[in-house]
Amino acid sequence: MKKIIVLTTGGTIAMQENEHTQGVKPENPNVLNNVIPLLSKYASVEMEHIFNLPSPHITFAHMYQVALKVQAYLDQSDIGGVVISHGTDVLEETAFFLDLVIQSEKPVIVTGAMRSQNELGADGPYNLVNAVRVAAHASTSNYGTLVVFNDEIHAARTVTKTHTSNIATFQSPTLGPIGFITKKEVTFSRQVTRPKPLPLKPCSDQIALLKAAAGMDSQLLNFVINSNYEGIVIEALGQGNLPPTMLPGIEAALKKKIPIILVSRCYNGFVQDTYDYEGGGKQLMDRGVIFSNGLNGQKARVKLALTLNITKEPSQLQQFFSI
Repeated sequence: MKKIIVLTTGGTIAMQENEHTQGVKPENPNVLNNVIPLLSKYASVEMEHIFNLPSPHITFAHMYQVALKVQAYLDQSDIGGVVISHGTDVLEETAFFLDLVIQSEKPVIVTGAMRSQNELGADGPYNLVNAVRVAAHASTSNYGTLVVFNDEIHAARTVTKTHTSNIATFQSPTLGPIGFITKKEVTFSRQVTRPKPLPLKPCSDQIALLKAAAGMDSQLLNFVINSNYEGIVIEALGQGNLPPTMLPGIEAALKKKIPIILVSRCYNGFVQDTYDYEGGGKQLMDRGVIFSNGLNGQKARVKLALTLNITKEPSQLQQFFSI
């Protein structure tokens, strides 16, 4: 049997609903210890509680803390993989952070729950069992960090939370899941190409994330520029276009050498330098805006924070965001 480490960080999977107030809040993380007998059917499991936070409280500093712990375990020859239980609101960001920095071919699996421990139809124990099954499976190697949820296996790069409460919330737009879990089998349908890991270092969370909308001007951009943010991610319209009234702010940011990463606010597709009108993607790229290769806004923010530890040179940043 593989030896699998389960790291708990809090989230709904470790919460309980108060029967009087119906409010759901963090409880003793040791409640997950009750699942260990089920996990032990598939692997030799050890569980460690790192912290017990709802995921909206998690910062890049917490992600770095988790990454250090994961890397330390994976560096041990007797450890076959690591599973992390996590709140779902920013689960995809932590998963992608780990995917970008962990240096190992061993499996790293992130999972969680949409229903707390004592709610009817609680999905946490089931997801945790499946996560351990995937981590312990002989075929799970060199996939990077994966998200296991509701009988599906998703790549950290593509997965996103799509519903506020449905247990099938995690989906991978455009590409779909990379594998599936049945009662008897773990099956992978495609491989994942993973770039060289980035250095595992603390990173700044002073990266602004803005969403473009009809008629939007430069006021928010100007605020960001004057607030000493280190980078900006913009969720642009369509294939990568902005209202022309945002251009003064774009130019001011680039003049101050604040990198701007462009993604689309669309659920599917990629930004492209297609349109050559004022505010169009071609003109934005010509000005020095960096186009991201299919990431959503929150993941582009994670990647920019980590790549700024390496370089602030626009041409080099563009290379990182092209893969």
